[in-house]
Amino acid sequence: MFQKKLPTVVLLCMAQLYISPSAQAQAVSEVIITGNPLSKTQNQNNVISLSGMELTQKGQSTLGETLNNLPGVSSTYFGPNASRPIVRGMEGDRIRVLSNSGASSDVSSLSFDHAVPLDVLSTERIEVLRGPAALQYGGSAMGGVVNVIDNRIPRKPMEGVLGKFQLQGASGNQEVARGALLEAGFGSWVFHADVFDRNSQDVKVPKALSCSKPGSPVLAKRICNSANDASGGAFGGSLFFDQGFVGFALQTYQSHYGTVAEDDVTIGMKSERAALEGAWRPSNGLLQSVEWQASQTRYRHTEFEGLETGTVFANKGHDGRIQLKHKPWAPGVGAWEGVWGWQTEQGRFSADGAEAFAPFSHTRMQALFAIEEYSVGKASFNVGVRREQVSVQSLGNPDSSVDRFVLGTRKFSPQSYALSSSWQGLPQWRFGANVSRTERAPKDYELFANGPHVATAAWEKGQPGLGLEKANSTDVTAQWQQGAHQLKLTAFQSRFANFIGLLGTADEIDALPVQVYEGVRAKFSGFEASGQWRLLQSAGTLDLTWRADAVRAQNLSTDEALPRIAPLRLGASLVHASGPWNSHLGFDWHAAQNRVPEGAQATPTFTLWHAHLAYKQKVSGGALNWFARLDNLSNQWAYSATSILTSTAPGKAPLPGRSVKLGVLASF
Repeated sequence: MFQKKLPTVVLLCMAQLYISPSAQAQAVSEVIITGNPLSKTQNQNNVISLSGMELTQKGQSTLGETLNNLPGVSSTYFGPNASRPIVRGMEGDRIRVLSNSGASSDVSSLSFDHAVPLDVLSTERIEVLRGPAALQYGGSAMGGVVNVIDNRIPRKPMEGVLGKFQLQGASGNQEVARGALLEAGFGSWVFHADVFDRNSQDVKVPKALSCSKPGSPVLAKRICNSANDASGGAFGGSLFFDQGFVGFALQTYQSHYGTVAEDDVTIGMKSERAALEGAWRPSNGLLQSVEWQASQTRYRHTEFEGLETGTVFANKGHDGRIQLKHKPWAPGVGAWEGVWGWQTEQGRFSADGAEAFAPFSHTRMQALFAIEEYSVGKASFNVGVRREQVSVQSLGNPDSSVDRFVLGTRKFSPQSYALSSSWQGLPQWRFGANVSRTERAPKDYELFANGPHVATAAWEKGQPGLGLEKANSTDVTAQWQQGAHQLKLTAFQSRFANFIGLLGTADEIDALPVQVYEGVRAKFSGFEASGQWRLLQSAGTLDLTWRADAVRAQNLSTDEALPRIAPLRLGASLVHASGPWNSHLGFDWHAAQNRVPEGAQATPTFTLWHAHLAYKQKVSGGALNWFARLDNLSNQWAYSATSILTSTAPGKAPLPGRSVKLGVLASF
């Protein structure tokens, strides 16, 4: 649909379109928070988001690194090209990655070296929902939800034309990235188009590393095989009527990147997605709104060993969702509001090649959910329930010589419940609490895997007899605000009766250690804190912002620490704003992580300094936002405690060294 390389002249031409005053007036849309669709106040207890210039400046080539160091969020960091978010110590299929609240239908949770086929260059906002409030998204969201939001299906009417163009470059990986967006409204129709292109070379690090990739230096201060080339785009449109809208979008994403665990293995990925979405808001009757969405995704990636084709992974997914929101009902002193919904998903997965450690499979899920909220005075109470039907079928492998997989179908009926409350206790204080019981059906690979997996450097085996993963979770939050001063504290705990983990054994197959998916008792507990203090306010403002988090995760069955858990982290920044100028200087401190299971690598303490400078320039018909960012100011040598490569491929993937990023975002 789109060429792999996007000519710069095309992007510039799109960016230079004139914007009518009516389009500018309607460009600001209401922010819709992921999570409880009934109460924005409660959502703020558990949701953090990145948008606007903050997302532009912090945006990285992967979703995990973009969100890393937000309170409660770390990253799997399989080098600079494949990284998924970790929320409150939980990763993989306990974290639901969504695209506009719909399934992303990729295979990023299957293996650490599989990237999420999304790019921040085409994203308007990323929201992270933590804790029990994620019930409506199912068992795979028991740790949290990451919702990547764009406007490829326009949800607000407009008249006129608006456009954006972004150009940026970075020194650490010699990155050049471009993106452009165009939206136009004509009567009842609004159309959207966007394109992006990102190209980077091997990432610079403070010390020299060895490399055996043909054409690369044998020894260089670069992460071997860490180059990346990605591009994509979309076209969509919506038809608006008096009581709602209906819209569609077609989008594509493709990339070719090095896996870094092996010097000569690369992945060529392509994802194509078609989505429909709509809403109806009747003026009469009991219903306030009916919202629906559906999508189909075709995903495929090929792992290349040099020039030879290796294993091919593919997934064809469908998903649909309908939500009915009824109008407030006030039987007494308070009022009830509610959302009832139905969701369906299915995916056909295949892995074909020498490293196909999981069988072909077909997974189907249907769910009913309901969320009701009762508000009285300054307090609100929320109750939610979700019931799923899940079928996981192993189809083996079409190659008759590959007979190591168990065939069969497992069916599950997970049930989840959640209770929450929120109370405005004092003028400056708000308190919240959440309690949930969540169940998750095992994934196809947890049940039926049986083969070599390079990303974990092991022979992985599933257990067809695994039962539901079950967790009881709680969190409590206190939030204070007085003028520009803010404080937020959250404590959380999740206890698992059957935590499905990949555990080591004493066996070997083909010189690889055997690791088996087994259910154990486990506990995750920790805290998140953040705040802001206004130090100075005259011609400009000077704020001190800070954040801290920690997670302690324990395998209660063996009394060992669980692997890949972030240590205590502290961060602080001085933020100065004056007129069109904005700047900050700050650091992120990571404590040593010595609580690791047997065979895992401990990591020492390190501190990463960072700074940025931004200037907003008004021009005729729009604005230019110039920015500069300096990462790892002191060129610190460090390894991530949450990356599996730190233990399985020591020395292959340190964190990036010093890098300067320069860019401009034009809006017209």
